[in-house]
Amino acid sequence: MKSFQYVITDAEGIHARPAGDFVKAAKGFASSVKITKGGKTVDAKKIFGLMGLGVKQGEEVTIDVEGEDEEAAAAALETFLKENL
Repeated sequence: MKSFQYVITDAEGIHARPAGDFVKAAKGFASSVKITKGGKTVDAKKIFGLMGLGVKQGEEVTIDVEGEDEEAAAAALETFLKENL
């Protein structure tokens, strides 16, 4: 399993447009992708779960990726977060 933390820098936090794009990016991989904030973990391939976390600017999330393409998935999703959130 690959895991990394990221602090959200976007002034609006994880809002609808980038959340949808993140879900699309996560669905492009076979691996399981989970995102955790404040002890609550959701499937990052489901938009309602991701939006339900209510992640605001300055909050840290943990991304856990597990599966056959976890290396590539973790690298791609970390890059996505840095470029978009």
